[in-house]
Amino acid sequence: MIARRILSIAALMLAAQGAQAATCQLAVEANDMMQFNTKKLEVDAACPEVRLTLKHVGSSPANVMGHNWVLVRTADLGAVANAALRAGREHQYQPPADGRVLAVTPTVGGGESTTITFETAALRSGETYSFFCSTPGHNAIMRGTLIVNGTPARLAADARQ
Repeated sequence: MIARRILSIAALMLAAQGAQAATCQLAVEANDMMQFNTKKLEVDAACPEVRLTLKHVGSSPANVMGHNWVLVRTADLGAVANAALRAGREHQYQPPADGRVLAVTPTVGGGESTTITFETAALRSGETYSFFCSTPGHNAIMRGTLIVNGTPARLAADARQ
């Protein structure tokens, strides 16, 4: 009887760990029709970092239909998108060292993928974040919302002490 309880508790703990890990890893697909496969992503604030994979499922090369994934505060989206245009192709349509950009992937073409890891310390539960593709003409269509759920890891750790 005690052994069953211990096994049940262990199984629940493993399931909870698996669920948390899933919210710390995100995947987004982009295609030749200038579309992301999602308009909404959610991440757990308890994740110290997020691992995001962008996969271009189309066939067009990066110089024809390249895509990236840029994360900003929603209030900064328009200004960052305009700055990206001015940065030009040589900077993959990303202004160098722009503090408003919270995370960005390199540009990928058809059949390619890239993975980045970014810290969640700058993200706040309840604040609005947007992601978009900064390739010229793409951001009007290729955009979505990132939602941060729960309590940040640093606050949860403080509460346990």
